[in-house]
Parts: sequence; structure tokens; C-alpha cells
Amino acid sequence: MDIGIGAPNTVRGVTGRELLEWARKADAAGFSTLATIGAVDYPSYEELTVFAAAGAVTERIRFLSNVLIAPARSTAELAKQAATTDQLTGGRLTLGLGVGWRSGDLTLTGRDFSRRGAIFDQQLADLAAAWAGQSVLPNTRAVAPTPVQMPIPLIIGGTTDAAVRRVVEYGVGWTAGGMAPDAVAEFAAKVRAAWQRAGRDGAPRVVALAYFSLGNGTEEQSRANIHDYYSPMGDEVATMIAGSALRSPEAIKGAVEAYAAAGVDELILDPSIGDPAQVDLLAEVAFG
Repeated sequence: MDIGIGAPNTVRGVTGRELLEWARKADAAGFSTLATIGAVDYPSYEELTVFAAAGAVTERIRFLSNVLIAPARSTAELAKQAATTDQLTGGRLTLGLGVGWRSGDLTLTGRDFSRRGAIFDQQLADLAAAWAGQSVLPNTRAVAPTPVQMPIPLIIGGTTDAAVRRVVEYGVGWTAGGMAPDAVAEFAAKVRAAWQRAGRDGAPRVVALAYFSLGNGTEEQSRANIHDYYSPMGDEVATMIAGSALRSPEAIKGAVEAYAAAGVDELILDPSIGDPAQVDLLAEVAFG
């Protein structure tokens, strides 16, 4: 199982310089992927901009938006932004996409939250065409430069029948988000079965996520940061998510073993503390 690390793009107070230092450290430490969490309705750093900048200070690490809320952008914007980022990073981008759960993400961008599923389906159908140089609307020109990867690989998030269908029709895999290992294994089995029924070659890639913080004196801030991000879900849910983070070497090692046993192909360990020293602390636990 590959082990990736999240960028602290949703941690309040992190600076652009710290994000770039984080990327350099993650690349040098041997993590497979640098991932982001996406939201419009939050003072976070925009994920594709972060990747474009990180690509200039790294050499081999891949980039995964986990996930970018696709219906909050027009297809033309998303196709152009992703193709630009893919070119600037030398073909190291994987787009993790989902419909999102924050109504504010779509309200702020002038889109209808209730139609996000239908919007997303149309986007998935149109992205590859846009990257191939075709227009996405009648009487318009091509909008995106040609990416290095044709098409850019898509990882689809969600736990609905529609999510399974989208993985099979358009994706290279499924991202589980912050689900527990047993739940990941159960839903991944549905994705793999649908993949086989559709006659897709190989197997879908399965990605999972878990929050972490390491070091003495970080737990209180870690809990506060996670709770702040998830507060729109209500205090009880936000507190539960904040309490589920991995905060010791033993907890991290146990999670790595459990997700690997669940058949996960890549585990992303997402930070809840923005100090770049967290990268070295995690690398010592994950690879030491």
C-alpha cells in the first residue's frame, strides 16, 4: 500500500511559504502523493493553485485533489485549470472529484446545490472531450491546453450508487474519504464488482484518508482545527471527526496495517497541524 500525505491547505494560519516547504519535505521523504481537501466555503488555499506551485519545488511526488468539488466550477474552468496544472507538474496530477456536502460551496459560485449530481455527471462526460481539444458547448472554441496525461486520471468520491456508476464509467478508482477500514472494504467490494461487470480492465484504485497529528502539545490545536472545518455538519459530528484523528506513532502504524488489510491501494494521512515539521515526524513513523 502506498502512503501519501495531505497538504495543510485547510489549516487556518498556514502561509504560502509553509505550503511549499511542506511539499519539498514530502517529496524528499518518499510519500507517494501530496493531497488536498477542497472547499469554497472556507478560507482554505485553492488546491490546483497549490499543486501548480508545489510542482515547481518537487521532482517526483504525485498530486491528488481529495476531493475537489467539481460542480462548484464550470466544466470549462475545471478543464483549463486541471490541464494547466498537469502541464506545470509534468503529468503528476490525479483529479479526485466529488459533488460535495456544503451547500455554501455552490451558493458562493452561483450554482444550484440541488442539481449538483446532474451537473457533475455532465462534467464527467465533457472533461475528456475538453482535454482532447473539443468544445464543451456549441459555437464555442476549445478551452483547455493539451495535458501531459490524456486524459487526466479521475478518482471519484462518494458512497452512493451514483458514485459507483461514475467510477466505472469515468474513473480510474474510488476515494473513500475518512471512512473506517471495515467500511472502506465493504464499499470497495461494490466498486470492484461493478467494475468487473462493466468489463473494465484491471481493478479500480482505492484511496482512503485519515487525519493525524504528532508531537507533544499538538492535540488541542489538532482537535480545534478539525472541528472548525467540519462545524457545518453540527457540533456532535465535528467533535467525533476531531476525536478520530491519529495522534500517536502506534495509532498511525495500526491504521496503516488496518487499511492495507482492507485492500486499500493508497492511504492519505492528512494533517491537522500546519507546521512543516509534521512531515518529518510522520515520515519517521511511516517509513522508519
